Amino acid sequence: MKANPFRQLRRGKQEEEWTLVPSSEQDIEALRHKCRRLVTRRATMSAGAAAVPIPGLDIAVDITLLMRVIDDINGEFGLSEAQIERLNPKARVLVYQTIVGVGGTLVGRAMTRELIGFVLKRAGMKTAAKQGAKLVPVAGQIASAAIGFTAFRMIGFQHIDACAKVAAELLHAKQ
Repeated sequence: MKANPFRQLRRGKQEEEWTLVPSSEQDIEALRHKCRRLVTRRATMSAGAAAVPIPGLDIAVDITLLMRVIDDINGEFGLSEAQIERLNPKARVLVYQTIVGVGGTLVGRAMTRELIGFVLKRAGMKTAAKQGAKLVPVAGQIASAAIGFTAFRMIGFQHIDACAKVAAELLHAKQ
């Protein structure tokens, strides 16, 4: 019988079975839906900050909100850095291999301002357009809010899709 890599060690030599937070395809879809609602709510908050005509405020708010929402999404899927570190070494390697294979840049990583800055730079055109739009009264603020909402939601939805792919791959590997 092959050893199950999804075992984790706690308190010395005592072993417990590791269970994925999403334990079925239906759970993954339910988490995806729940996280999409969360991202949409936070994107609305981001849009509200983008509508305020203070240069730089929206970027500070975006960084803070993105750090929180990505940590929340990772935690919902059982893929936060702390959750992964509790696994035994074989399971941890399998999780990280799956993350690399799927291409989830933010999956299973601690969120830092530098990492979020990198993500925002990848969406750089939208950020530059959002700042430029603020110079035009009212219409510019509305455009800035719309661009901010769309960019935030796009980044969040891409991260949810990456987490769902990793969770699905791990679910299939566990079976």
